Amino acid sequence: MSNETGAGVIGARPSPITHHPSPRFRALPPLSLYIHIPWCARKCPYCDFNSHEARGALPEQDYVAALVADLESALPLVWGRKVYSVFFGGGTPSLFSPPGIDAILCAVRARLPLAADAEITLEANPGTFEAGKFKAFRAAGVNRLSIGIQSFNPRHLKTLGRIHDDAEARRAIEIAKRNFDNINLDMMYGLPGQTLPEALADVESASEFGPQHISAYHLTIEPNTLFHRYPPALPDEDEAAAMQIAIEARLEQAGFEHYETSAFARSARKCWHNLNYWTFGDYLGLGAGAHSKLSFADRIVRQMRYKQPKQYMDAALRGAAVQTENEVSVREVGFEFMMNALRLTEGFEVNLFPERAGVPLNVVLKELDDAERRGLITRDHQRIAPTPLGQRFLNDLLQIFLPENEIA
Repeated sequence: MSNETGAGVIGARPSPITHHPSPRFRALPPLSLYIHIPWCARKCPYCDFNSHEARGALPEQDYVAALVADLESALPLVWGRKVYSVFFGGGTPSLFSPPGIDAILCAVRARLPLAADAEITLEANPGTFEAGKFKAFRAAGVNRLSIGIQSFNPRHLKTLGRIHDDAEARRAIEIAKRNFDNINLDMMYGLPGQTLPEALADVESASEFGPQHISAYHLTIEPNTLFHRYPPALPDEDEAAAMQIAIEARLEQAGFEHYETSAFARSARKCWHNLNYWTFGDYLGLGAGAHSKLSFADRIVRQMRYKQPKQYMDAALRGAAVQTENEVSVREVGFEFMMNALRLTEGFEVNLFPERAGVPLNVVLKELDDAERRGLITRDHQRIAPTPLGQRFLNDLLQIFLPENEIA
């Protein structure tokens, strides 16, 4: 989530908020907390997240202090609001020590009301797994683990630049299962040189471990990545579509509910944190490059923190971690809501739009008519949902809601 790029000068004030006709809220959306740990063992060639290769010892204590200072500065914006989920993303958060993660969670609990059943997720890579370490993460309060497997095929792991092999991936899952009863496995398909049987073999192997959740992402080539500079030979559009259809069918046969474009859950163990994003809830993002979306009685505000870790830490300790801040206009809010909610296979209830966007549904009525006419959505007085065609061509569907001319 929080990994888009941004440049700035330490000490610069956040950009001035531009005022537009504003939303109105009777009640604020649920609130999540995203915490970005920007370091990883090695930068993957497909990764466009705000991640930085760890060279030498991590400045863990300094970064934890910066996160706490950042949280302190943000408290007036979320004072008294309950936090329903915490997500440690990266980078590779599992590079941090259990005492470091524990210190961050203790700081959160001391300053914000954390729901008793809050979902607390930590992203981890197989190359960082140690049995004792992950038992200590669980003791610190982490109750959901998301493991970046990507593939069980040694050839594909090497192409993707992963630091683990297939044996380490399997061992990591076994260690995780001893300590966590809510595990997500991140998988990818449409990989360089990958065939349909290979893609299916990956998700079948993942499902055989019995995780509560699988995320199956199509590899996309993003700007500012090594793969963008040196593009590998990928399966063509028809081959990738066949992989997607086959993966969805196979996981549904294995008892997974396909509830979002790339997300599959067993036993109703959907990812609450991501569901809050997709239903246009609020989130406070802490850490280098983290993004926030926060609602107030009469406006929605987006923030981005400084991206470079050293720059972020220096700014956060001065109470100035936010690099940019802007209000979401009425024209933007319809697109932003749909960009999230139409990823859900069952769509959303009609009354959710005014509740979370703060504006009536008629601000996107013309766009809804267009999407329905093109067979990309179905709707009635209760629910709006993407059709199978809309799910397949999601970008085309979302472009309908993209504001053409922003209000000055």
